Amino acid sequence: MTTLAEYRSSRELYNNLTLRELRSKYKRSFLGWAWSLLNPLANTLVYTVLFGVLFHAHPPAGGPSHLQVYALYLLCALLPWNYFTIGVMGSVGSLISNANLIKKTYFPRELLPASSVGAALVSHLIEMGLLLVVLLTFGDYWAIEWLPMTVVLVALTTVFGLGLGLLFSVLNVYFRDIEHFLSIFFLLWLYATPIVYPTTVLAGHHLPGTHIPALQVLEINPMTEMASMFRDTMFYGRAPGGWALLYFAAWALGALVVGLRVFERMGARLAEEL
Repeated sequence: MTTLAEYRSSRELYNNLTLRELRSKYKRSFLGWAWSLLNPLANTLVYTVLFGVLFHAHPPAGGPSHLQVYALYLLCALLPWNYFTIGVMGSVGSLISNANLIKKTYFPRELLPASSVGAALVSHLIEMGLLLVVLLTFGDYWAIEWLPMTVVLVALTTVFGLGLGLLFSVLNVYFRDIEHFLSIFFLLWLYATPIVYPTTVLAGHHLPGTHIPALQVLEINPMTEMASMFRDTMFYGRAPGGWALLYFAAWALGALVVGLRVFERMGARLAEEL
């Protein structure tokens, strides 16, 4: 079992691993770090045209900001979602891609998926900082007022992503189909979460063949609450719901506990399996 003292002594190694992830992300790329901004902007453009123009989706009214810009409404939830998925998917292959390092020396193996999440966090903070500037340009000064709560939400998203990253990274060593399965799963999860469309689109709809409201089922999804809370603090300029915060925090902490325990149990034979 990796002790707290070992984690503390490995802080420098973690920082180096994270820096390596950041440097290699866009190595030999002409646009370099600009891709971290162009990718979400391209997605925003596609979703805005598809849902905002063709399907006439509009942000639900409310909050002190009174913003009605669909692209900003989309980005407030899409950027955290992208961070979450990039962090988890980057973690999944981290143990396999560092097989030589694992075989040669001992260190807390958890640092490898954690460094992938850390690198994704740096990119995410840059993106969110730029989004905040744009929101202020549109007069959404309440986004500054609720910035501390937004930081808490980023921290919870990080914990959730790290927990899943630890879990799936070690499972992927033993079952190599995990990485391919997750690519499909996250695509389905995206459309099962009200990120690219507002919840008002589903108002009054039921699951096919049942009388169960679609919105009621959607609320089981923890990322539904994540998207809603980021929009509350950044787009609407208001406090997120207390129940939503507790629900998402419970999922995040639960994922971290499960991820650490499974990693500890299955990580003992990593060198042999790799």
